[in-house]
Amino acid sequence: MNFDKELDARGLNCPLPILRTKKSLGELESGQILKVSSTDPGSVKDMQAFAKQTGNELLSTAENGDEFIFLMRKH
Repeated sequence: MNFDKELDARGLNCPLPILRTKKSLGELESGQILKVSSTDPGSVKDMQAFAKQTGNELLSTAENGDEFIFLMRKH
């Protein structure tokens, strides 16, 4: 899937991946897609909760070894 911006949050622990995601989404227009890479296992539940709380759409979550890839569409 295509994305408009990429955020590398690998090596960061909670709550930094979510804080950086929020900041990056703020730089996008409505409907644009952010790709987030994280190595924090807690970020899976965090991203789901963040999407629900903010109204942004979590399009996909994938695991690649010890890395988690998220695609989120800004509301």
